[in-house]
Amino acid sequence: MLRYKETEDIDARFTEVDRVSQAWRARIASINPVMRKEFLQRLRISLIHHDAALEGDVLSYSEIKAAIDPTIISDPSLIPAYDEIKRFNEACDIAQDLATNKKKPFKFETIRDIYGVLTPDEKPKGLPYRKENPLHRLYYHDIASPEKIAPALKKLAEWIDDATTKQVHPIERVAVLHTRFMAIFPWAKESGRTIRICTNLLLQEGGYPVAVIHSIDRQRYYESLRGEPSGLLSLYLEAVQTTAETELRLYEEAEKSAPKKRKRA
Repeated sequence: MLRYKETEDIDARFTEVDRVSQAWRARIASINPVMRKEFLQRLRISLIHHDAALEGDVLSYSEIKAAIDPTIISDPSLIPAYDEIKRFNEACDIAQDLATNKKKPFKFETIRDIYGVLTPDEKPKGLPYRKENPLHRLYYHDIASPEKIAPALKKLAEWIDDATTKQVHPIERVAVLHTRFMAIFPWAKESGRTIRICTNLLLQEGGYPVAVIHSIDRQRYYESLRGEPSGLLSLYLEAVQTTAETELRLYEEAEKSAPKKRKRA
């Protein structure tokens, strides 16, 4: 249970994030599509860079750009993570499209589909769950034993479909989903990436910008998975607000630097 002061602080943070997000929604509705596309491309590169860092991989801007920009002719052999970057980018594109598709509501199968994009070699096998607890992994929180994965995921799927769940604030919902899914950790590889892409899908579906959990918060992210969803909730609130404020600031600076039109005499 959250203490009263913690609850009060979280409520205040929700109010601030919703205020910023409302301003962000109003701004992007009128912004130049070309400028908006440029920002989203830069945001995607940032997302790929920081998400890779959470998994312990260091990727440079040029490596990411070469892997996802179709206008750049590059040699995959020169970029060790080339295919991995492309799969991650493709999964983010699919999630972005699903976020605007009201005919396809988010379900547990959505999570499996995203995982399948990240792990094409596992598709022919039926995307099996892990059969053992991995000894060497980045995540050190407690995870479900293999025999408990399927029943735990069934309960999670029921929670996702529950009408009351859909009434929860989108940011709180993704924090709870993220925490519960990672406590199950159904796949030895890509469980983290899979759920982070899916939570961004839900944020976009709810009218919020994507959350980029920065590499400097890597340890904080790991530690939040060991506790209550409130730890991850704080990270998501900060990340959503940062994305919205960054985009708003970019457009404001662009307007200030744009040459002013001379008034006719």
